[in-house]
Amino acid sequence: MALESTLELENNDGGAKSDANLVVAEGNTAGDDDGTKGKVIESVEMTFKDTMIPSWKGQLTLRAFVVSAILGVMFSFIVMKLNLTTGVIPSLNVAAGLLGFFFVKTWTKVLERCGMLKHPFTRQENTVIQTCVVATSGIAYSGGFGSYLYGMSDAIASQSSDSDSPTRDMNIKNPSLGWIIGFLFTVSFIGLCSVVPLRKIMIIKFKLIYPSGTATAHLINSFHTTQGAKLAKQQVSALGKFFSLSFLWSFFQWFFVSNEDDCGFQNFPTFGLKAYHNMFYFDFSTMYVGVGMICPYIINVSLLLGAILSWGIMWPLIETQEGHWYKAGLGPSSFHGIQGYRVFLAIAIILGDGLYNFAKVLGSTGIALYGQLKNKESRAVLPIAATDGASQEATSFDDQRRLQMFMKDRIPTWLAVGGYVAIAAVATVTLPQIFDPLEWYYVVVIYLFAPALAFCNAYGCGLTDWSLASTYGKLAIFVIGAWAGKSQGGVLAGLAACGVMMNIVSTASDLMQDFKTGYLTLASPRSMFVSQVIGTAMGCVIAPCVFWIFYSAFPDLGQQGSEYPAPYAVVYRNLAILGVEGFGSLPKHCLALCYALFAAAILINVARDTAPKKWARFVPIPMAIAIPFYIPQPFAIDMCVGSLILFIWETRDKAKADAFGPAVASGLICGEGIWSVPKSILALAKVNPPICMKFLSRRTNLKVDDFLATLSH
Repeated sequence: MALESTLELENNDGGAKSDANLVVAEGNTAGDDDGTKGKVIESVEMTFKDTMIPSWKGQLTLRAFVVSAILGVMFSFIVMKLNLTTGVIPSLNVAAGLLGFFFVKTWTKVLERCGMLKHPFTRQENTVIQTCVVATSGIAYSGGFGSYLYGMSDAIASQSSDSDSPTRDMNIKNPSLGWIIGFLFTVSFIGLCSVVPLRKIMIIKFKLIYPSGTATAHLINSFHTTQGAKLAKQQVSALGKFFSLSFLWSFFQWFFVSNEDDCGFQNFPTFGLKAYHNMFYFDFSTMYVGVGMICPYIINVSLLLGAILSWGIMWPLIETQEGHWYKAGLGPSSFHGIQGYRVFLAIAIILGDGLYNFAKVLGSTGIALYGQLKNKESRAVLPIAATDGASQEATSFDDQRRLQMFMKDRIPTWLAVGGYVAIAAVATVTLPQIFDPLEWYYVVVIYLFAPALAFCNAYGCGLTDWSLASTYGKLAIFVIGAWAGKSQGGVLAGLAACGVMMNIVSTASDLMQDFKTGYLTLASPRSMFVSQVIGTAMGCVIAPCVFWIFYSAFPDLGQQGSEYPAPYAVVYRNLAILGVEGFGSLPKHCLALCYALFAAAILINVARDTAPKKWARFVPIPMAIAIPFYIPQPFAIDMCVGSLILFIWETRDKAKADAFGPAVASGLICGEGIWSVPKSILALAKVNPPICMKFLSRRTNLKVDDFLATLSH
């Protein structure tokens, strides 16, 4: 799974491309499953033909899960910080794969020198680690800590358009470690059961590519060749150097931030004070420079374009209408003032882009599925897990070997179906106890439709690498919220339904990505399934605990302008309010502007899909344009700096940039992300930075000097 699959951009091109960059020229299959049909190139499995493949139980080693737990905690902190700052989460598969390989390889070398090594490190075990780590850290996103779940809290409700509503109290549920862990355990596993019986259809019969899963498999395969192991060692070294640089730079910056929001290097007015007040400055965030190096250029340019359109043009113009379009003196956080325009115009673009891509992927999924089923070969018995696959024709040595291993360890269909029914029954009883407005029959309806939606998402992800989990979640918000109604806690019910739906469809596509990775690395489907289950279970405990550290250490978490504003929490809550109350509470002309931007998002997507390929790559992505609309942070500048660094590097030495760029970027992301751990501990211990470094205009500075001079007398 690529974490970008769950990114709000809903575009995973960046994650797949980044993983593929680390693929060593170790030879690829000539089969269809990795997209190399028709090419005459060296067999991958021929390279490993003399390597023993452990049993599915032998792939599930204690050391694999120890390393997975360590990396899972590490990546959960990184994802949580990204979640609570901007919601932009890149693919961390490169870092997970590299660090998993490095830790276990080091472990086995030490044991080998001591004469205690019993089991060599295999690519199958590497795949288990990769699957477990990403499943663990994935809960930090799908758990909704920066979106629907924290959107239920009083802190977010006080900033939303229902802050003065008489029904506000029944639509609030403040975070508590107990109910969050219980909720995640209830909803996070059922998606794994929903698509297991169809794994052979997806992987073998339809030969879906699953680009992120395929790229990850090539990455792991390359590590375990002689040439690949040498390059992986160099990549880990580069990751470690930039991890240290990023961590130490973040530590150094901490000394200058004191307790003030506008202190420190992160408030350096790079382009002048006027630009600074309009959110155009470089804040020296190594994390977002690294994110910019991983994300495609068009994503970063789209973010910058969105920042220019909103903070550079639209908001200053709308603010001139204060007193005409909205009441004067409401303040920057009032939803009846400028904040209403910021959030709802962003929502309009997000909905336009999301609905267009939902229709496009659903349409292409339906057409492709119809074509597959109409095919003469596909009209035979549907190849579910219990069906004999011996008759499947293999076209190469790689295909034969992969098919043999993929069909060797089957997951019984009765287990998947029974598991789905049992978990759904438990959830139907449990969820209404956690969320009072969420009636049991709402839950039943969700679980009746969820398998079909999970299949559509998994199939569409196999075709395009796009996960529409957040779009399905928003659909649940509107349907269940409107059904429950304003006076019956519809906002809280809609947000809870969003969480249930997102977890189902997200884990379904993630598991299918893992099956594809396992298929290409000869890892057993059973070990993939067990690893996903264990990783998910670890995530259900680790992610809430990580969130609780942030929640306890930073009392202003979720507040606009704070270090951790959780911007998507406000968006999701206001989507739920919109679904329940309609458009009546919007400021003047806001609805007309929403219609215009909704239509613009669709037209931009149409232009992107219909333009010639050489021009389409220059058309911006509406979802990325929308993000800076309501996030008052300069991360778009940081990410464009990352793109500029990578562009210059590729211009000077493209081969080296392709090989080491993702590792360098991952180091920058991980360094600042891990710094949040000691930073949170210092905050909990009430240890404050000793210095406040501010940047003032010359005129203001003279006034400060004069004031200080009066104190000295």
